[in-house]
Amino acid sequence: MSSLSSKESKAPATCLGPTSTQDPCSGDRDDLESECSRTPHQKLLGAYAVGDPTAMVSCDSPFLSSRGKVIKWFWDSAEEGYRTYRMDAYDEDKNPNGIINLGTSENKLCFDLLSRRLTQSDMLRVEPALLQYADWRGHLFLREEVAKFLSFYCKSPVPLKPENVVVLNGCASLFSAMATVLCEVGEAFLIPAPYYGAITQHVYLSGNVRLVCVYLDSEVTGPGTRPFQLTVEKLEVALQGAISEGVKVKGLILINPQNPLGDVYSPAELREYLEFAKRHELHVIMDEVYMLSVFDEAVEYRSVLSLESLPDPQRTHVMWATSKDFGMSGLRFGTLYTENQDVATAVASLCRHYCLSGMVQHQVAQLLRDHDWISQVYVPENHARLKAAHAYISEELRALGVPFLNRGAGLFIWINLQKYLPQATFEEERLLGRCFLDNKVLLSPGMQRVRQVLEGRSPVAKDPLPSPPPPSWTEEPRDQHR
Repeated sequence: MSSLSSKESKAPATCLGPTSTQDPCSGDRDDLESECSRTPHQKLLGAYAVGDPTAMVSCDSPFLSSRGKVIKWFWDSAEEGYRTYRMDAYDEDKNPNGIINLGTSENKLCFDLLSRRLTQSDMLRVEPALLQYADWRGHLFLREEVAKFLSFYCKSPVPLKPENVVVLNGCASLFSAMATVLCEVGEAFLIPAPYYGAITQHVYLSGNVRLVCVYLDSEVTGPGTRPFQLTVEKLEVALQGAISEGVKVKGLILINPQNPLGDVYSPAELREYLEFAKRHELHVIMDEVYMLSVFDEAVEYRSVLSLESLPDPQRTHVMWATSKDFGMSGLRFGTLYTENQDVATAVASLCRHYCLSGMVQHQVAQLLRDHDWISQVYVPENHARLKAAHAYISEELRALGVPFLNRGAGLFIWINLQKYLPQATFEEERLLGRCFLDNKVLLSPGMQRVRQVLEGRSPVAKDPLPSPPPPSWTEEPRDQHR
């Protein structure tokens, strides 16, 4: 996933940046009829993978515990390209020949709007209560505003309750906290792949929780299907496969809109996934951090909180943050909404490690209560700029003949650079990424989005990548499945 400021891109207004390759783990797929005729054993092959973050750890520091070595290894292995970027970051004035970052999902398009709003007088307030310890769930005034905000923008059929809200410093902390309070050590969450790769670290480093990847088909497998479509059948296969390996699955992580594909789940699909989870008594963590970043009017977005009734409300938990929709990833605000008070209390207890300062809580509350500014100024302009950025990048990719997934949500574009690989292997993908970096462009490789390394295989193993995607990748209407 990635984003790009208008200055960096030289685009007329704004610019989104592309992701890298197609899903390297989707594998060669048969058509729908052949898929249905497979034996259960055949269906398991290549359909899922159980993560093992320690399989490739290489750290011999005498100063660190075994946990410390794993934590350091994550930093060393995942951050190499980003460390290079930080030492030579592009700046229009100070470093015009620096590295352009197309690997981080940040919205830099509306700083002018945000800076004007965040410097207004109502944001600048100091009082004793803001400088003291507060309820670890967050100040009540903020939780009340969060409940009202989510009720309005998620279109909840009934007003949401402040007592079901917990606030903390970002969704990374929230993933970590949820993994810790929902799972025992070594248990797992299902997650559709490709996915936002940092979730691996979020759930493992503190909670020692693993991920079971539900691999999605990059190709259209039959009538009425679309690339990378998540189905209940795929979830069932992955769940049963994990169980067959002795791994207990405690939940399902869904990102809607999806990162990095930009897919938006329909209400019918959401209900199918929730019913699947209920049948197996799985928690569902709904990450809706891009809910206000659906910029294509043809795409209908529905929050899970908008559904009339949830199949299992005690196991359905929703997270949102200001980082993506409001382009404020540095502010570090995230929120959990759950009707399960045991979960809310357990997460709140961990907030002594993940809490926000009182003054930040005041600023966020002031921002969220300003519905007129959000609805009349910020959201329309942000959507217009995201749409212009998407159109700009799409045209450039078409001109280059680079296939991409045409979606209308999020801050990223999933592209296929396979034709530039001498051989379709992860090693060649890594070398291509290095070539981009040497030429001052940082991309987020598809390999990081499916985390092959978690299967105990080297990220540069000679595993074959699938055949190139069909032309429908770039031509498929974004609202085809709505």
